Amino acid sequence: MSATTTVTSTPAGAIQIKAEEPSQDYKYAHLLPVFPKDEHYPPLEPFEHVDPGHRALQHPNPRQFLANATVSQLTPPAGEEIRGVNLATLTPDEKDELALEVARRKVLVLRGQEDFIERGPDFWLEWGRYFGRLHIHPTSGHPEGYPHLHLVYRDKNSTFNYERSDRTIATTWHSDVSYEHQPPGLTALFLVSAPETGGDTVFTSQVTTLKRLSPEFVAYLKTLKASHSAHEQAEYSRAGNRGGVVRREPVVNEHPVIRKHPVTGEEALYVNRQFTRRIVGYKREESDAILNFLYDHIDRSIDSQVRARWEPYTVVLWDNRVTAHSAILDFTDQNAVRHGIRITPQAERPIPANPDLKL
Repeated sequence: MSATTTVTSTPAGAIQIKAEEPSQDYKYAHLLPVFPKDEHYPPLEPFEHVDPGHRALQHPNPRQFLANATVSQLTPPAGEEIRGVNLATLTPDEKDELALEVARRKVLVLRGQEDFIERGPDFWLEWGRYFGRLHIHPTSGHPEGYPHLHLVYRDKNSTFNYERSDRTIATTWHSDVSYEHQPPGLTALFLVSAPETGGDTVFTSQVTTLKRLSPEFVAYLKTLKASHSAHEQAEYSRAGNRGGVVRREPVVNEHPVIRKHPVTGEEALYVNRQFTRRIVGYKREESDAILNFLYDHIDRSIDSQVRARWEPYTVVLWDNRVTAHSAILDFTDQNAVRHGIRITPQAERPIPANPDLKL
């Protein structure tokens, strides 16, 4: 996968990757993160979003794009591993069906995507725009000339991810940039360099975590909205961390604590430790009691989770509206690189599960 990646065969014949620190001949050096100091953008403007999955509901067979594929369910609540689908050659109808499958199964792990990954940044952006307006991250690194591509990067000496070092664990469940007025929907991530082992990504179904709560408590949560803030992330960068840039001034937006998916109609928890700050209208102690209970519930809900292992040429798609996720930083003592590219189409403003909740 790269000039600095060692590929070996296990006794069982499986392919493993061992990524080393990038050198000048690193195949994906053009995709390493940059942080231009003069790069600034105005506030995001609202836009109309129609999820492509809506169209697939009208297809005679909404899963036709999987007709020649091998599909394995990863867990009952969420997740499918798919082999035999080429993301790079999907027709518009097949992309609609893909969007519906992501909405229904929450997380798709697609193997054998060399064609897609090797087509490069211009193709990735064109592909991503089918699913929504592409997001430019306000603080993360991106490849030179491609601000719409979000990069995750860590080697033994540096990290350009937003990670909290004041907790005993590095796992931080989050929904990407939930502080935006219109956060992402279908999201894609792939790694071009990965540790030999470790560095997986874990997801949890926020539909299932919600179902574990009592009906009376769910009814109460439907009356609440919470503020989601980008300020802490921006201040982390302004303090010289990550890449030290803030491309767009931070925002705070209020979203329902329980949101409704626009295509499936499923209801899901929509709070996360990284960006949710307060229950609107409640005093600090009251808000903390509710949010900390929900955070702890999400943390412990192993029966709602699915773990994606990064094999070569894997693309993971997930629905950011109804899942939370975290990288697993269990490889940090290795001389390894974890270098990933995320394509992040924005979706609609979160729809309250309670139609009487005013935003």
